[in-house]
Parts: sequence; C-alpha cells; structure tokens
Amino acid sequence: MVKLATAREARLYGPALAVRRWEYTNAGAYMFGTLLLAAGLAALCASEGGVGARDAGLAVAGVALAVVAAVNAHDLGAHLAGVDCRVGLARFDPQLGLVEFLAPALHAAGCVLAIVGLALQLFSQGDRLERRAADALLAGAALWLLGSVLSSCQVYERADGRAQLLQSSVQVPVLLGSLLFLVAAVLHRRREPALAGERESESERWISLCGSVLWVAGALFNALKVFVMHQSDAPRLEKLRGGAQERLARDREGRVPLVWRSAAPPTELR
Repeated sequence: MVKLATAREARLYGPALAVRRWEYTNAGAYMFGTLLLAAGLAALCASEGGVGARDAGLAVAGVALAVVAAVNAHDLGAHLAGVDCRVGLARFDPQLGLVEFLAPALHAAGCVLAIVGLALQLFSQGDRLERRAADALLAGAALWLLGSVLSSCQVYERADGRAQLLQSSVQVPVLLGSLLFLVAAVLHRRREPALAGERESESERWISLCGSVLWVAGALFNALKVFVMHQSDAPRLEKLRGGAQERLARDREGRVPLVWRSAAPPTELR
C-alpha cells in the first residue's frame, strides 16, 4: 500500500519511552495491510464470476485499506509531533510540507476514497452506483500516485548511500504499484457495465493484483528500513533545512535569537 518513506530525524511515533515500539508497530501494521489487500485481490481474481467470493474479496480489500489509512494518519501525526505541530516551519523547508505533511494526507484520503468506491461496488444494484464507484476508485488511485511522487521527491544532504538505498527500495515499488492501480482504475472507469466482457474485467483485477504485490515488496523493505534506522550503526538522517531546524531548537529551548544578541550594544566595564 502507499506509504511515506522519509529519512528525517524530526518524527515522533509515540511516547518518549516507547518510540521504537510504536514505529515497529507502524511498519508491522503496514505490512499486514498490504498482505491483506493482496489476499483480497487474489480472492477477487479467483472468484470467476461467483458473487460470494467477489463480495468477500471486496470486503477484505476494504478492511486492508482501512488499516493503511490508519497507518498513514499515524505517519502524519508522527511528523507533526516531531516538529511540535509547528506547521509554519514548512515556509522555511518546503519538503516538510510537501513530503512529511502532504504525502501521508494524500495517501490517507486516497484510501478513504477507495473504501467508498469498494463499498459502492459491493452494494451496487445499477449502473449509476457502479459509475460512482469507478469515479471514487479513480480519484483514490490518482491521490495515491500523487502522494507517491511527492514522497519520491526528497533532497538528501546528510544521508549516506545506505540510507538513500533503503529509501529507494521503499519508494520505487510503492510508486510503481500506485501507477498500476491508476491504470486499472482508468480501465475500470472506461468500461461500460452493460458491455463489459469477462476478459476486460479480469485484466483490471490482475493489474490491481500486480500493484498490490509491489506494495507488499515496499512493505517488506520498509520494515527493513525501520529496523536498520534503530541500530547502533544506523545511517545519518536528514535535519530540517532553510533555518527550520534552528528555529525549532530555539523555540524548544527558549533561547534569545542570535540576531537580537548581536544587535545589542556592548557593555563597557568601568
């Protein structure tokens, strides 16, 4: 499933004494969601027109998307907590706003739209609801792809080659999987329900299944990345740029800005 992969130090996934445990929980829940989605889509591909198996596959996929929506909401909350909810710091570091804040929000919104689309498809009794379901699935896939593109547009200054390799191992499968889901959603939207052939329906399902397999690969590499980031020889992570890190530290410590200090007239000893 779609997932933010960032190399920032400014993140806080839970209470100070359980940060590592909560980040591991986040990675484990993400892996569970991707495996559940792949299982649901596999059941959908193997349904062969059976209504019961089709409905079960759609329901399992909806539960998986709900899990991943919660994971992305957790990612957004972790990065907000990492900067003490100072959203204004994004003015100085655009990547903070576009990647750490906007990307998980888009991912979560895409999951919600996809859940709506699956629910409409599950309870649809006519062409009108099927059209609305196709629109919701297309909008959700578009948000996934946009969020994946934003997550891939990161600038590295301190991170070494190992950290960048771990980042790419998560970002590339997620991006490719999002692209396949968008292709499947476009094909599903263009298909006329009254004229739809079994072959066209199966092609959309198999494309979606391939996208979910890529997301499973991204989840596995994400778990590996989280594990490596918490080791004693962990690679260096990125700090905030554009003066945002200094402003955050100054606000936390309550220090007087250096500009004010330098502007103060020197005192003379008498």
